[in-house]
Amino acid sequence: MTIAPPKTDRYTIISADTHAGGSHEEYREYLDPQYRQAFDDWRGAYKNPWKDLRDTDLRIRNWDDDRRDADQLADGVVAEVIFPNTVPPFYPGFVLFAGPPTAEEYELRRAGIHAHNRWMVDFCGRQPERRAGIGQFFLNDVDDAVADITWIKEQGLRGGVLLPNVAPDVKWVKPLYDPSYDPIWAAIQDHDLVLNLHSGTGSPNYGKYASVPAIMINEVGFYGLRPFVHMLLSGVFERFPRLKFTITESGARGIPMMLAQLDRTLELIRQGEIGELKYTEENALPRSATDYWRQSCWMGASFPGPADVEALDTIGLDRYMWGSDYPHDEGTPPYTVEHLRLLFSDWSEADLRKILAENAAELYDFDLAALAPLAEQYGPTVEEIATPLTEIPANPNSALLKTLDPSAF
Repeated sequence: MTIAPPKTDRYTIISADTHAGGSHEEYREYLDPQYRQAFDDWRGAYKNPWKDLRDTDLRIRNWDDDRRDADQLADGVVAEVIFPNTVPPFYPGFVLFAGPPTAEEYELRRAGIHAHNRWMVDFCGRQPERRAGIGQFFLNDVDDAVADITWIKEQGLRGGVLLPNVAPDVKWVKPLYDPSYDPIWAAIQDHDLVLNLHSGTGSPNYGKYASVPAIMINEVGFYGLRPFVHMLLSGVFERFPRLKFTITESGARGIPMMLAQLDRTLELIRQGEIGELKYTEENALPRSATDYWRQSCWMGASFPGPADVEALDTIGLDRYMWGSDYPHDEGTPPYTVEHLRLLFSDWSEADLRKILAENAAELYDFDLAALAPLAEQYGPTVEEIATPLTEIPANPNSALLKTLDPSAF
């Protein structure tokens, strides 16, 4: 049970969406020794396409404690849920964009995520009260997945596990609605781990065309939400009612419309037909999508905009968590306070405390009392956040602040 912090005039801020990962030098030490020569060969041929992972000043934010702490505390963030970042050993590219391994790739790729998971255990272990790390597993082999999930639980990665998204052009791994994955969902539920879905995963291979970047960014939200729809409609949340499922950085604004559409579809299926399409009891679920959301789901609302905040009535105040997306450029740092003033200056203190810390503390088992001294020193004051933003910061990098019209202030 999360302990309530002392009363204070400052906010505790827990970001439900940050990223970290090791350097290749660090990952090598976390690999099983039999894979190190293969890693050296792979690393010698690897060229990183991502600027923030090539630039020394930027990439160290992923693993350097001093740099990361300085950035986070200066921004008022005292704790974080940590998704993977960088490129683990034997990966074809950035961890969130990489699809499931083929049978030929599986052994080395699994060795790579084992190295990352071990690194994450140590990274969080250096600041256990502030860091809730997320571990990784693959869907290729159910027994291996259950073993990796069990290891993640035993090692105390209380951020839970990252859901491996399956793109529509992936045919070597079964889709998420396949019932053969039930032992995986059961293990996650029984270990009381959070199953985290993050945006950027699940997109197909578009090929090499000039239009691909525009197409990808337009569709990334759709592919990022497909796992929720597939798991919902295949009855995963019905069969595993204690499963905790979080959707992070996928845009809270789309949830109300998606749930409304699913509610209508499920109702028509229960009635037996949609136009000329006929359905049986085998196709139906006993409850609405909204019911399953309220039972099983949370939203990690990363650098939210006004429409994302408006979706809160559907998502639920107790199921909504704010995220900064550190260290990614589109996130709120170093203007998190300005971001919060822009969106939440008219909120009640009690409600804002929920989405800034209390909900994440409850879900990911942060101790708010242990975080209170840092919050008292670095957290923004209630009065500060209650002051409406009247000026856009110079050279804002946040996705929201960049879109604002200065003449509106």
